[in-house]
Amino acid sequence: MPPETTIERNDPTLAKLRRLIAGHDWDGDGRMPPERSLASELGVGRRSLRRALDILEQEGQISRHQGRGTFVTRSNGNRNGQNGGNGQQAAGAATELMTAAMTSGRALPGATAARQSYEQILDHTNPLEVIEVRLAIEPVMARLAAFRASQTEINRLQSLAEETRSAADPASYQAADASFHRTIAEVARNTLFLAVFDTLHASQRDTGWRRLGENANCYKRQSVYADFHHEISAAIAARQGDRAQELMHQHLSDVQRYIFEHAFPAGTAQQ
Repeated sequence: MPPETTIERNDPTLAKLRRLIAGHDWDGDGRMPPERSLASELGVGRRSLRRALDILEQEGQISRHQGRGTFVTRSNGNRNGQNGGNGQQAAGAATELMTAAMTSGRALPGATAARQSYEQILDHTNPLEVIEVRLAIEPVMARLAAFRASQTEINRLQSLAEETRSAADPASYQAADASFHRTIAEVARNTLFLAVFDTLHASQRDTGWRRLGENANCYKRQSVYADFHHEISAAIAARQGDRAQELMHQHLSDVQRYIFEHAFPAGTAQQ
């Protein structure tokens, strides 16, 4: 059986699920046990299990059908995701780089405990916590991007901003939006920021979160957010770091207000 990758060590549920699929003889139709049984067998939470299943589905290793169940579609070869989709590679790239840079071939004190707590963090966070951390780091990343982005990267940002504006459906918007924000995180050229960003992105894979936040299925909100994307990319293109930082802060503050209003519609809680 292939060894675990660094990415999988930081996502224990995904690693356990890969080992289960690799070590099982999936004859017949390849049907997997129900989620409740899988979670119990692997000793993991239902939310983290769904995240892992989402990744495997994106890689094409499983398929899920409403009312029928989950089926293994790739029982031989590529079991460890070595040739998986770009989405999985992107989601774990920063964590892998950070781990390599920090460990220099040896384990950090407390690294095992940190990996064990990673899954618990993702299981127990919520959209309000995520947006608070995004507000703390993404405006700074936008400022850095204004000074560090290449012209090719600027062109890509502007193209992605336009894609969020012209998206014909929620799925297209969500894909362009995720790429826009991650591109800013990449061109900020800070491995630790990128690792934190990817951790936050991993926490938002659950379908239950899609009704909240920047990826909400609301064309009016998408239009507002797309305008922010256009202005942010323009500020980065003009090398206006302070303006890019302020615009990103305004943008995510607007997302935060939307999340807060829907989390507490009666207005009884205070930020």
